[in-house]
Amino acid sequence: MTHAIRIGSGLGFYGDNWEPVVASIERGQVQFIGSDHLAELTLAILQKDRQRDPSLGYARDVVPMLLRLWPLMQPRGVRFVCNAGGLNPMGAAQAVRSALATAGWHPRIAVLSGDDVLPLLQEPSDAPDAIDRFDHMLEGSRLASVRERLVFGNAYLGAQPIADALAHGADIVITGRVADAALFLGPLVHALGWKLADAQTPEDFDRLAQGLTVGHLLECSGQGSGGNFGSQGDWQNIPDLAHIGYPIAEVWADGTAVITKAPGTGGLVNFDTVRQQLLYEVHNPHAYFSPDVVLDMGQIQLHDEGQHRVRLSGARGSPPSDQLKVVAGFHDGFKAEVSWGFSWPDAWDKVQAAQAMVRSQLQARQMPFDALFVEYPGLNSAHGPLAPLPPAAELNERAEIWVRMVLRTRSKAVADGFGRLFPWMALSGPAFTCGFQGMNSASALLGIWPTLVARHRVQARIDFLEPGA
Repeated sequence: MTHAIRIGSGLGFYGDNWEPVVASIERGQVQFIGSDHLAELTLAILQKDRQRDPSLGYARDVVPMLLRLWPLMQPRGVRFVCNAGGLNPMGAAQAVRSALATAGWHPRIAVLSGDDVLPLLQEPSDAPDAIDRFDHMLEGSRLASVRERLVFGNAYLGAQPIADALAHGADIVITGRVADAALFLGPLVHALGWKLADAQTPEDFDRLAQGLTVGHLLECSGQGSGGNFGSQGDWQNIPDLAHIGYPIAEVWADGTAVITKAPGTGGLVNFDTVRQQLLYEVHNPHAYFSPDVVLDMGQIQLHDEGQHRVRLSGARGSPPSDQLKVVAGFHDGFKAEVSWGFSWPDAWDKVQAAQAMVRSQLQARQMPFDALFVEYPGLNSAHGPLAPLPPAAELNERAEIWVRMVLRTRSKAVADGFGRLFPWMALSGPAFTCGFQGMNSASALLGIWPTLVARHRVQARIDFLEPGA
């Protein structure tokens, strides 16, 4: 079999640990790293940054990460692809270039943009015969209900522009919103000469489906190599998670792949850890949509070869749709939350009495709100209604009971004032409170609007920041 391309996992979310990437570069013989900084809601976090400072809007961990990794990558010829650009990929690239130049390093950086479709969403297109109505994907709601409150809207781009940037000599590719697995499929398309934009045959799409599966297995950092492993009775056997190695894929030209990790690292790559990641965040395993190919996992074979090596084959692909997914964000009011507790005796009854006092104060002070969410940490906050509460008599014998109350409101003044309903209970409420947390936690909410846009209305753009420019 011909020489394989080795590609390693970078981050799985904004704030993840990049030290395992060091091991992949130093000992994993990788040619590429794909780093996913954008969880589904990360753009909302970045929008808040951008509201405070227009030069922000990107995942700022990319700067210290590349300061750590680039001196290791450069002599080994390792190339780096990430979506840390978020809402401001050019700003991210400029920050990376400046930081690396200060240290005396001058990689060629490509900036991939074009995912910003907010102007399209802001067009009045709710007519029944409109090409794009941008209805909510899950609820079917009309965009008109939130259009005036939209603050961002980004389409999920695919792997082709990433492959193009690498073909033009990019050492580092920084993107905005792209499909997570495209961070890995792009380098594979480039390095293995696969057809993507002009894919036509079943073999073309099956290779792309294999590459998409590889990307899906690597996009969540340590979760693909034993981290967050949920098997009861087995998770304790995952070795040395403190020094986990992120997954690495060896991929051949025919699409066959082996999932492994760098030698001498912790974690575990076996049939069970790989199949757990395979089905992670998959709604329909027979139709896993991406901008590049629709993946059918039904015939995938995972063969555990031992020694942290799992062979992957059998993915089937079909042409992608003529639409791209969009994630948009809109102003959605405010929230405030407070947690507090009471100790024995009668801790449960005290918590219920204190809650009633708060609700009474909300009504007496005419503080309008949309919802008041209540949960009890240590009792039902992990499993909600799947964790029925014990009888009150048993709860009253507990040493302490904590409650978390979250207020959702359209009024910033109400959110700001929610925390002031609590301190007076320290001396005038039920006895032996354990203290309050979060009384100044009011914050703006951004709602998420998933929708679809016609593919032909989205045009990717590649810009280069030349070394030393």
